[in-house]
Amino acid sequence: MQVASSMMKKAGLLLLLVFLTALLPACSEDKPQGPPPRPPIPVKVAKATSRNVPVTLRAVGTVEAQATVELRARVGGQLAKVHFREGQDVRQGAPLFTIDSEPFQVALRRAEAQLLRQQALATTAREKERRYAVLVNEGLISRQDYDLLSAEAAALEAAVAADRATVEDARLQLAWSRISAPISGRTGRLLAHAGDLVRANDTQPLLVIHQVEPIDVSFTLPERDLPRLRQSLAAGALPVQALPEGAGTTAETGTLTFIDNEVDTTTGTIRLKATFANSGRTLWPGQFVTALITLSVLENATVVPGAAIQTGQQGTFVFVAKDDGSAELRPVETGLAEGGDTVIVRGLEPGATVVVDGQMRLYPGAKLDIKKL
Repeated sequence: MQVASSMMKKAGLLLLLVFLTALLPACSEDKPQGPPPRPPIPVKVAKATSRNVPVTLRAVGTVEAQATVELRARVGGQLAKVHFREGQDVRQGAPLFTIDSEPFQVALRRAEAQLLRQQALATTAREKERRYAVLVNEGLISRQDYDLLSAEAAALEAAVAADRATVEDARLQLAWSRISAPISGRTGRLLAHAGDLVRANDTQPLLVIHQVEPIDVSFTLPERDLPRLRQSLAAGALPVQALPEGAGTTAETGTLTFIDNEVDTTTGTIRLKATFANSGRTLWPGQFVTALITLSVLENATVVPGAAIQTGQQGTFVFVAKDDGSAELRPVETGLAEGGDTVIVRGLEPGATVVVDGQMRLYPGAKLDIKKL
């Protein structure tokens, strides 16, 4: 019995040893291998480019006519004729209005007749004076009588001069009955019509004319921009672009022509004007436009989309997509921001691929899943 029991114990130990030997490979296979790799992070990228970037100042401006004339009658009367249509372009000297000229013609004829009468009287008096000069030398008349005749002749000649001025005034009144355009420009709303009675120098004008070629744009800039504005202006004329609001409009290019001689102390701004040829009538008086003054041009500047620029505790940086598909954090120094793009002054070269979307999940060395823009 003891021998049988001993043999059974040996057999049990042998079975346990075989079981443990079979279990060891399975345990080694279940040993942890570390955390699984992180999946690539989806991002959108863009290339850093090199191009010339204009350094500009931006302001909201108002289009102003270079010259505006309010036409008023210089003589009163009935408006006989209107020679143009509302909104028509007119040239300097073109006829616009005619006031009934008959009363002025009558006044001119009357003044001319009075002048002829006075000229005849003056001529007779001067001839009489010459005859009496011979008689006074011979002692046939007194010196006093001769002096009276001479004074009368001089008075009649003065009357002739006065009547001649009256004739000139009558001619001027007749000329003023025909109103012409003092400048070339575009007419506005007609404020008087044929048949109306108009008064000389009335408070309400007959018409307003705006000169629209060339035309000005007036705008203001903060006084802090004045030093570099004057510095750039000293190097030559500064180009200005005026972009009207609304779809389909094109920018008009002109030149800065005026800087005010003082800064407005209430707003801390200075007023400027730019002049535009406006041959295509892009700009219209009273219109609001965006004015862009080009101070200089940064040549061959490195430019990236503004969305690529990130700011952290260590300053400004971008994420660069490396050739192996991983992300690299690259500190950069930024410059001018214009039109959605930003100039990189230092830290990045043209041709680099930068991340423009998806940076919130990125970290240095992260694998990238690049999506197309």
